[in-house]
Amino acid sequence: MTLVHPSRAPLLREAPARSSAPPTSPKLLPKAGFPLQPLLGPLLVLALWYVASGAGWISPAKMPGPEAVVSSLATMIANGTLVTDVAASLQRAATGLAIGIIAGFSLAVVAGLTRVGDSLIDGNVQVKRSIPNLALIPLFIIWLGIGETMKITIIALGTMIPIYINTHAALRGIDRRFVELGQTVSLSRGRFLRHIVFPASLPGFFTGLRMAVTHSWTALVVVETINATSGIGFMITQARIYGQTDVVLVGLVLYGVLGFSSDALVRALERRTLAWRQSLDQ
Repeated sequence: MTLVHPSRAPLLREAPARSSAPPTSPKLLPKAGFPLQPLLGPLLVLALWYVASGAGWISPAKMPGPEAVVSSLATMIANGTLVTDVAASLQRAATGLAIGIIAGFSLAVVAGLTRVGDSLIDGNVQVKRSIPNLALIPLFIIWLGIGETMKITIIALGTMIPIYINTHAALRGIDRRFVELGQTVSLSRGRFLRHIVFPASLPGFFTGLRMAVTHSWTALVVVETINATSGIGFMITQARIYGQTDVVLVGLVLYGVLGFSSDALVRALERRTLAWRQSLDQ
């Protein structure tokens, strides 16, 4: 016979019955995306723009509708001015980005793997990181003039910093056990870099590359307003002077399309290169 204290009897009566079914685990993984999912947000913004301009909610003088922008785009393609400006912008952005990638990655490897490099490089990069490129333009104009060299240098500096920061952080975050394993199996310096250092730095490098591509377009907007005779920024500046709002919007849409496309290209390259990594993006 079991005796129950009177003060605990209500608690025992209110205790829920234990279920014999196994507990179901919550689904934490997000659902797989559908084709062209990244385009959904921009297409929604375009649809809102079309509806707002068609309903007269936006003044055509301040914000022309999509039809006027498409008409201006077709005219600029037909007369060949758009191709010339886009080609000039792509050449500047690609050249500056290539220099920034090489410089940023090289400096990150030297600073991340050597004590002398870390002492000489990391502090200077952190100082440069706090100085906006816009503040350096007057000095670079004095040093390099107002030609292509100054423009490409500004773009390269803007793209070098995110490459360095993210690659350096990935290198400094390498698991010490991998380094000790390399020493145990007597890896040479070259094989250590090829089998441990470079694979470990790739996730950070690609994160920096996505940011660098975006920085190259934003830097391009600034430098092409300085004594440029071609380029998307030059086209926008000329359109602002003559009050051509539709041409300004064509330039902004082009910047958006180029930025979106280049980011999608980098993400695809990242998924292909890091196929060995199991992540939510795979």
